[in-house]
Amino acid sequence: MKNKLILFLGLFLASSVVALAQSEDISPSRKQAIDSLALEKVKDLSKYIAIIGSKETQFSEANRVMDRAEELFAPGAEMGVSSINSNEIAYYKVRRYFERLMALNYDRVNITWYDIQYISDLERQPDGRYVGVITIFQRFEGTSIETGMNYKDTTKKDITIYVEKKQTQIAGRTIEFWDVMLGDVRVTETSA
Repeated sequence: MKNKLILFLGLFLASSVVALAQSEDISPSRKQAIDSLALEKVKDLSKYIAIIGSKETQFSEANRVMDRAEELFAPGAEMGVSSINSNEIAYYKVRRYFERLMALNYDRVNITWYDIQYISDLERQPDGRYVGVITIFQRFEGTSIETGMNYKDTTKKDITIYVEKKQTQIAGRTIEFWDVMLGDVRVTETSA
């Protein structure tokens, strides 16, 4: 009888753990909303980078946009920089990347992102977060009028996406929601 009770309790606990784990899964409709939010954040980053890189943007406006852009990222995220003139890829913390972008020695800078799409579906991690990857293509054009220097390249980049459950207080009630944060932006290839 004692063995049956222990077996029953063991099965009960195991099924409880499975039920709890399944309750944390993302439903298909919620996943679609999360995918949309992730793509929207990547598009926002694209707009922010274009504003920060533009030589027509006022310094104070560029700093304001850098602050907004930093909010899209998970702590410690890095962004990759490459060039067709070198095989090296340098990685910078997000804020430092933006500062370097703003300080580029060109009279005119144009940065556009296109062909933004998921290349890996969200996968649950042992810590409960979900991780996915979005790929983009970035077209960079820098022109220096005085020297006549004109640089262009196209870079394929993979952006890590983190999805995790968070909580907030609204009118004294605790509300849970799924949030999307951008992670490292890795360069995968650079061409002219």
